[in-house]
Amino acid sequence: MKAIKLFSVSAIVATLMLGGCGTMSSQQKNTAIGAGVGGVAGSVLTGGSTAGTVGGAVIGGVVGHETSKDKK
Repeated sequence: MKAIKLFSVSAIVATLMLGGCGTMSSQQKNTAIGAGVGGVAGSVLTGGSTAGTVGGAVIGGVVGHETSKDKK
């Protein structure tokens, strides 16, 4: 139950924060979304530890950034 509440609050906060990102590029948006989702996932998977949250955010941000690169 605690994980569901944490995820719900995090999703609401992320939605509000990303609402002002209209001028961001697609890659910047995907990086921010990846970091947000990764942070929530890291927190849930490690029981709310700070290291898990930060690690998840970093990994999610990198994945979001790399998957949205222009393929030349």
